[in-house]
Amino acid sequence: MIHVDNLSKNIQNNSILKDITLDIHKGCLTSMIGPNGAGKSTLLSAICRLIDIDHGEVEVDGQLMSDYKNNDLSKKISILKQSNHTEMNITVEQLVRFGRFPYSKGRLTKEDYEAVNQALDILQLHDIKERNIKTLSGGQRQRAYIAMTIAQDTEYILLDEPLNNLDMKHAVQIMQTLQMLAHNMDKAIVIVLHDINFASCYSDQIIALKDGQLVKSDVKDNVIKSDVLSDLYEMNIQIEEIKDQKICLYFK
Repeated sequence: MIHVDNLSKNIQNNSILKDITLDIHKGCLTSMIGPNGAGKSTLLSAICRLIDIDHGEVEVDGQLMSDYKNNDLSKKISILKQSNHTEMNITVEQLVRFGRFPYSKGRLTKEDYEAVNQALDILQLHDIKERNIKTLSGGQRQRAYIAMTIAQDTEYILLDEPLNNLDMKHAVQIMQTLQMLAHNMDKAIVIVLHDINFASCYSDQIIALKDGQLVKSDVKDNVIKSDVLSDLYEMNIQIEEIKDQKICLYFK
């Protein structure tokens, strides 16, 4: 479990995150939702020590985040941020191999190749694994980076808007894949989403942020409510149930 305790972050005298306390559990797909500027991406970065925090603590499996060595932490937590993308002239398979760097430092073993092949298989990328990433569509490139993150084989996987550039078919496939990793492989998956219906249909837990503050962190049925979401997004949001799924309606 990741435990975040009273975490705060200031940037240029502006309070970006304010006293955030929450838990992230293995075996669960957790979505992070909220309006633009809520602090979602900043919280992801703080959780995995990409940025310093001004107050509070983060514990990973009972150990303070600050006590982890960098290489040990990279075997525990992986993160894919929107800014992770590279302009290197490499193939899809070479990109996915980067996920094994914490283990092999570039000298891949049989186990590393197996992890790479599994990630390519999960994201259905074998047919384009020899292509240069610069020749891919935005959606194909996004899937390749997600495969790299999966190849890292960490217990905690953090993804910042992983559905960017994906069409509906591949967005659904990615969410199903992440749900499978959480439920079948006991991983903790945390994703920043703007589509609250994907959050509603696939999440186990939802973290709702607004103006750097935690509005709610709970099982999805306690978050996907008209009053909670209407307050969160400052607009009228109605909930309809279709085939046992709560669907959010917010079009006028």
